[in-house]
Amino acid sequence: MSKDPLADALSTIKNHEEIRKREVMIEPASDLIGDVLEVMKEEGFLEEVNFIEDGKAGKFKVRLGGNINDCNVIKPRFSVKQDEFEEWEKRYLPATGFGILAVSTPEGVMSNKEAREKGIGGCLLAFVY
Repeated sequence: MSKDPLADALSTIKNHEEIRKREVMIEPASDLIGDVLEVMKEEGFLEEVNFIEDGKAGKFKVRLGGNINDCNVIKPRFSVKQDEFEEWEKRYLPATGFGILAVSTPEGVMSNKEAREKGIGGCLLAFVY
């Protein structure tokens, strides 16, 4: 039994990107994993994300775009105020404007760019670049 399904999902994506696979199956599915995958899709890191019902939890079929250099969870899940994103971007992303942080906010999971535009803080989940 996995202790962190989101970490497993991102690790699977990263491994499949490194060996240049075009598709990957991520299981078990969860709402959090689905939300992070959707943010990655909206930001152009993934081409397509489909949920497939399969017994208890289901799974995600993800089509990769070849745009990911690195992705991982952020642990512990630090709380971030609306004016602190730049500090965390410097810590986890290689350059300004290069990559995203996935953030859990009161309005749902979104990228750090979207959270900054809306003027809300949240809890850091993952980084992708």
